[in-house]
Amino acid sequence: MSQKFKNIPISTEHAIADAEISSCADAEPYALRVIGDSMAPEFVDGHIIIVDPAMPPHSGAYVVIDYAGETTFRQYVVENGRKYLKALNPVFPEVELVSSFTVRGVVVQRAGRRRKEHKHYY
Repeated sequence: MSQKFKNIPISTEHAIADAEISSCADAEPYALRVIGDSMAPEFVDGHIIIVDPAMPPHSGAYVVIDYAGETTFRQYVVENGRKYLKALNPVFPEVELVSSFTVRGVVVQRAGRRRKEHKHYY
């Protein structure tokens, strides 16, 4: 039996008819599943990451970020005043952030199928 996955867009906008949602809801941590191997070996396909949108990014942090029309998961690096997105897998290129971007959150935890795969980053 094959598993089917559904892509769910990341959005901080909530639509509920004639109801107002507190801005606190936008600051709640959320979970995402890692797909692919761009962040291997630290994060492999299938790991679950917990993302905290209230935490500010710092150099070396793992972030979910909107840049150049895409939402991606990378390591945020600041060197000599320049900002980069770095994949941990060397096959993927490093990207310099030269235009505007939005950090959706900082990864604070990783979970996998086994307890030994669980790790806290903050």
